[in-house]
Amino acid sequence: MAQKIFIFDTTLRDGEQVPGCKLNKKEKIELALELEALGVDILEAGFPISSPGDFDAVHEIATLLKKTVVCGLSRAVQKDIEVAAAALKPAARKRIHTGIGTSDFHIKAKFNSTREEILVRAVQAVKWARNFTDDVEFYAEDAGRTDNDYLARVVEAVIKAGATTVNIPDTTGYCLPYQYGDKIAYLINNVPNIDKAVLSCHCHNDLGLATANSIAGVIAGARQIECTINGLGERAGNTSLEEVVMIIKQHGHLGFYTDINAKELNPMSRKVSDTMRMPVQPNKAIVGANAFSHSSGIHQDGFLKDTTTYEIIAPEEVGADSSKIVLTARSGRSALAYRFKNLGHEFNRNDIDALYEEFLKLADTQKEVHDEDLERMAKAYAVKALVS
Repeated sequence: MAQKIFIFDTTLRDGEQVPGCKLNKKEKIELALELEALGVDILEAGFPISSPGDFDAVHEIATLLKKTVVCGLSRAVQKDIEVAAAALKPAARKRIHTGIGTSDFHIKAKFNSTREEILVRAVQAVKWARNFTDDVEFYAEDAGRTDNDYLARVVEAVIKAGATTVNIPDTTGYCLPYQYGDKIAYLINNVPNIDKAVLSCHCHNDLGLATANSIAGVIAGARQIECTINGLGERAGNTSLEEVVMIIKQHGHLGFYTDINAKELNPMSRKVSDTMRMPVQPNKAIVGANAFSHSSGIHQDGFLKDTTTYEIIAPEEVGADSSKIVLTARSGRSALAYRFKNLGHEFNRNDIDALYEEFLKLADTQKEVHDEDLERMAKAYAVKALVS
């Protein structure tokens, strides 16, 4: 049977850390309700101790959401954890997400500490969190660059202390997919109590590998992916929710599924983009404006004969507008005939050959040929035919 991959959405926490994407309380609540409707399993609503406004937003979201687990982030600090617990108190289902850096980079430069001291702090943080909820997630920050033997010790210790989910972040986006997958596999094979917790992937996109690393992680045994709408997040962003969801859906042979309503992916993308004032790049997978557009003559010809030649996802599957045939200087005769037909002009092959020459002259002078350009061409061609 297919195994469920839990989708942990951090658009409202990690995604909001993008410069210019700060949300007010009303905006956070609106997006939280939309994300619950989308089907996310866990919603990281914010970092309650960071500001009174974030505390209030997390508290209100915890009050409103009924199906989705509401999660609050904290450092491995008692006050952080207590404030997160207070913000989450009204939640029907709540999770405290606490943790600490485990790589030597963090231990030495950030904490001026030792591996043993960090291990003690990690365990203590989980125990504090367990005073408030049975659902505790521990993050080993910079796990991507953490020595695997030491990471396994930390994971075993925090599970023993009561962590039910353990987050293995590639915080700097450093890992290659095989390295990240091997890290997850190493933990599964070397942590004796690993069966008592869910391993989670939290990958950053500094080298453009966040999605690939997350998929490598679940193939290796992780069962939760932490992601954001449109891949928003610190620096180059986080794993893109829409990408991992559709990879899992398209590759059924992997034996995984999610509870995300894929038909709402494009509407959700637009909602987040508008609310957070962050445009989506046109060539963004799944939700970009050009994701289902075709402008090359070779591609257009194949697509018009059979859409599956160049589209592995139908736009309606992800709530996108219909596929588009875009006319440029690289387009061919079949695309031109198709667009003319859509405008109500039935031209034979000889007509299209003649019109194509005029089309190319125009296409070489502008980036795209639009419907109004085609109408002018059709009218001029009709006049020319009458005169001749």
